[in-house]
Amino acid sequence: MNAYDGKVILITGASDGLGKKVALDLAAEGATVLLHGRSQAKGESTLQEISKSTDNKKLRYYNADLSSLDAVRKFADRVLADQSHLDVLINNAGVGAGSRQAGRELSIDGYELRFAINYLAPFLFTLRLLPLLRQSAPARIVNVSSLGQRPIDFDNVMLEHDYDGLRAYRQSKLAQILFTFDLAERLKNSGVTVNCLHPSSLMNTKMVLDSDYLGAPMSTIEEGAHAVEYVAMSSELEGVSGEYFDREKRAHADPQAYDLQARSQLWALSEKLVKMGEAQ
Repeated sequence: MNAYDGKVILITGASDGLGKKVALDLAAEGATVLLHGRSQAKGESTLQEISKSTDNKKLRYYNADLSSLDAVRKFADRVLADQSHLDVLINNAGVGAGSRQAGRELSIDGYELRFAINYLAPFLFTLRLLPLLRQSAPARIVNVSSLGQRPIDFDNVMLEHDYDGLRAYRQSKLAQILFTFDLAERLKNSGVTVNCLHPSSLMNTKMVLDSDYLGAPMSTIEEGAHAVEYVAMSSELEGVSGEYFDREKRAHADPQAYDLQARSQLWALSEKLVKMGEAQ
């Protein structure tokens, strides 16, 4: 029996790029892998491809558009209804900086798109799955962030002024890190750890190739997947929580991530934006 036998791992954004490679690798090791994507056809095709190449039948696909908070809630509720155990949650789904010509975009709920998909969706999704993760402890939450970080301007969170796609992306990625650190504190002694990482710089993903803000790819999806798998599964990190990794090394994030007031402010704002206090 290897370390992956019996493990249930959920990966968002698993129908393409980095998430797909991580799903493939973990399925090849024998884990039960729950894949998420935005396109039903693409997601089902990915599931069949991974199942065939790994001979792993312990796969399940969930379809959800993370630009809709209602869809995020329903996605989490489907997982809670289907699964009695969850060892690892990998929040990988995201949208990049986009093109300079695209301009500011909004989510279905009217929020700045990158902040909504890259940050608010995993914030809400993770909190809704916490009872299952606590019940499954020891369990891990891994947030796939980025070395590209920009402090949050709490007077202009939705970037209604001075919009720039790269700024929007970087702000959303730093928000993930603030959330990681804050949640790790809240989950102390629960058996659930929370870490985040920069998987690799400018991988050859669609997100990078489709953006005119970024240069040519500098690394591979395989390199990024190796780092994600390390943070998600390595026995070296048992009990380690509240850390930011640059690939496989502990690193320092933007100073705002260590600002307790900023973290508290972001958490309160996030609860308000996702309507945590309302009946859902």
